[in-house]
Amino acid sequence: MPGKNKALSREQQEELLSVLKARFEKNLNRHEDMEWSTVQSKLEADTEKIWSLHEMERTGGEPDVVGYDLEKDEYLFYDCSKESPKGRRSVCYDREALESRKKHKPENTAIDMAASMGVELLTEEEYRALQKLGEFDLKTSSWVQTPKDIRERGGALFCDRRYGHVFVYHNGAESYYGARGFRGSLRV
Repeated sequence: MPGKNKALSREQQEELLSVLKARFEKNLNRHEDMEWSTVQSKLEADTEKIWSLHEMERTGGEPDVVGYDLEKDEYLFYDCSKESPKGRRSVCYDREALESRKKHKPENTAIDMAASMGVELLTEEEYRALQKLGEFDLKTSSWVQTPKDIRERGGALFCDRRYGHVFVYHNGAESYYGARGFRGSLRV
């Protein structure tokens, strides 16, 4: 999506803000002691962040506010869809992994898609924090940011929730599956 206009029409913005507000109000446990009006003010001041949230929503992520960084004065949005976002599955980890495949290459990578959307993959720590807010990835799994030393050896990490526990696994970074995608985070 390079070169794509990263602005929404006024109508698209209003529609997205309405969806985000409804989700915010429906899931108050994710953001106790926060007011939607202050979140909306921050969003309206940054059209690129609204565009990124639109991309998260468009690809099935169901983004929602999950925290606030007082030091940086930023709200944290994570993908809160029950399963790994549908529009971001069947991707290997990164460009190097994609290029290493001889055949049956996936169409994209988690790292490239996240960058084109203006979001970051969740870290393992962020993924575990998300799982404290509900039960996610009961049937799917999600790539997470992988430490450099693991990636240099050809691996990548992914997480899911099974048997009431959050698991972190490894796979070759070039692997991809119909039930594995990625969850994004965005600071606004």
